Amino acid sequence: MAEREPATPQTGFDQLLTFTIPERDCRGRMVRLGPVLDEVLGAHDYPPAIKHVLSEALVLAALMGGLLKEEGDQLTMQAQAEGGVISLLVCDYRDGEIRGYIEHDPAEFDKLGSDPVLSDLFGTGYLAITFDIAKTGQRYQGVVPLEGDSLTDAVESYFAQSEQVPTYIHTAGKSGASGNIAGGMLIQHLPEGEEGRERLHAQLDHPEWEHVSILAETLTDDEIIEQSLSLEQLVWRLYHEEEEIRVAPGATIVRGCRCTEAHFEDVLSRFPKEERREMADENGIIVVDCAFCSKKFPIQD
Repeated sequence: MAEREPATPQTGFDQLLTFTIPERDCRGRMVRLGPVLDEVLGAHDYPPAIKHVLSEALVLAALMGGLLKEEGDQLTMQAQAEGGVISLLVCDYRDGEIRGYIEHDPAEFDKLGSDPVLSDLFGTGYLAITFDIAKTGQRYQGVVPLEGDSLTDAVESYFAQSEQVPTYIHTAGKSGASGNIAGGMLIQHLPEGEEGRERLHAQLDHPEWEHVSILAETLTDDEIIEQSLSLEQLVWRLYHEEEEIRVAPGATIVRGCRCTEAHFEDVLSRFPKEERREMADENGIIVVDCAFCSKKFPIQD
């Protein structure tokens, strides 16, 4: 049985917690976003339902990004859709930095009810998840339909179809006068087997995975967003009867918009002179609007 609960659990807002259960061949990530979430959402005047979707997406980006191993590795999540209120959602994670934004139609949003479902918001479309590995320059991408009750469901489908790793994800969030809170847990059964052996992804009824996932499903929305509970305490509540639980602090999460004048000057320099001239105003200024942070950058052509 695992040792008693740590006397001084510490992980609260805006930091990943990593954990493993060696005897069950499982690994997990937890995160609870607070001030950094307010900072990202504050860049645009989103209605509450759009804030909820972006908050969920940012939590998912942090959880999946927390699986990356090396400095400079990046996770990007992009949803493109037609026939709904939202046409584009983009989030990414790199070295603890998250950013994200949503393009939506305010007029169409006003026609929705107070509790729109995923199909109302996105219509039909797809979710693309991309892992860019800095050291090798390799890129891995999986694409799944935007189906289910939430973005979380779509991401679980990605792991089932593209990664073929049993994965359970639970996200939750709330908004109030004191700010926005969103958090979640991702837990996976580690792949086992070598060439010539049956892969784990073909054994979704594996007894170790059934045990871990059933316990994970007992975690409630209220527990995820309850700031008086540390993430270590939540892991302990779920798995305190295990032989061993290894927990470690992950990256501190900060807003990571990387827009600078130098960056946009470099991007614009790749366009032909004729195209840059068409972009510029009468004073030869090209105004670049950063979708992530909503800042405008005047660039002299």
